[in-house]
Amino acid sequence: MEQLFINIASGIRSGLASAGLPGGANDFILLFLKLGGILVYILVSALWLVYMERKVSAYMQCRVGPNRVGPCGLLQTIADIGKLISKEIIIPRCADKKLFLLGPILIFMPPLAVFAVAPFGKGMVALDLNIGVYYFLAVASLSTVIIWMSGWASNSKYSLIGGMRVVAQMVSYEMPLILSILGVIILAGTLNMSEIIEAQQKVWFIFLQPLGFLIYLIAGVAETNRTPFDLVEGESEIISGPFTEYSGMGFAMFFLAEYANVVLVSVMATTLFLGGWLAPFGLTFIPSWIWFLIKVYIMIFLFMWFRWTYPRIRVDQLMEFGWKVLVPLSIANIFLTGIGTYLYQVMGW
Repeated sequence: MEQLFINIASGIRSGLASAGLPGGANDFILLFLKLGGILVYILVSALWLVYMERKVSAYMQCRVGPNRVGPCGLLQTIADIGKLISKEIIIPRCADKKLFLLGPILIFMPPLAVFAVAPFGKGMVALDLNIGVYYFLAVASLSTVIIWMSGWASNSKYSLIGGMRVVAQMVSYEMPLILSILGVIILAGTLNMSEIIEAQQKVWFIFLQPLGFLIYLIAGVAETNRTPFDLVEGESEIISGPFTEYSGMGFAMFFLAEYANVVLVSVMATTLFLGGWLAPFGLTFIPSWIWFLIKVYIMIFLFMWFRWTYPRIRVDQLMEFGWKVLVPLSIANIFLTGIGTYLYQVMGW
């Protein structure tokens, strides 16, 4: 089980080689298949998380949740997708049609590109880049541009205001998120995702960087536009923000992309702070990729827990908390980490 996916990749590579394909074409086809598998994982995860969130919220609020369509309501999300597919996509008369239709298509591109460097298990990474963390931060931020483009192209004041909030919120909270990761980079001494996990063999970085993890968690909630930081879609103020004019599968793509980003932030938290695929308590008989997924879904549950526990805050509170609280704390965390690392090296521990 540990080598399941690695053996599958090796079998495909051997089959392509035996077919007489050159090495470059072999590698390209294998990379294409890996990215296809990652896309399937993102879509399946998004569908499952819609159901999971409904069940979690129902449990926390003493409600029933989906329980009619399929066993335990498992097919409810599939039924909703069928409903959305059958709905007409209405384009506002004065909207920029090309950009309006392009937004829901492009919104899945940044998560797909970032998942390519995510180590799902030992030796299970599509692209093992030496600058994996830098690549993650650079590509993930492109979602801001796509959502802003969609809000502007809708030619609606509600969509435009929602798009402006996206830019303000996500750019503001990218600062503490990036700064919280720097402490991990200082300890690991590398930007390679796999090497960061290997550096946690003795102790996970969540125990060495508790403040950094807390800042990353809060900033991650804000980056995914979820409660209590869902000002982008403040229904009582701007309806559904930049997605107000979208209907049918256009709206569904943005809805599912939110869950894809939740998975992405959880994957990065697992990699940077929770030891990635490393097994706790010496339970190495369980495959590394299973441990990785367990940790990821624990993080996702925390995101859902926050959503159904805390109320939405005001816009001014959102911005003040990011710039006046999280940024100074993250800078202090870097300073303390640097001092601690220096003392560790000087003392020879």
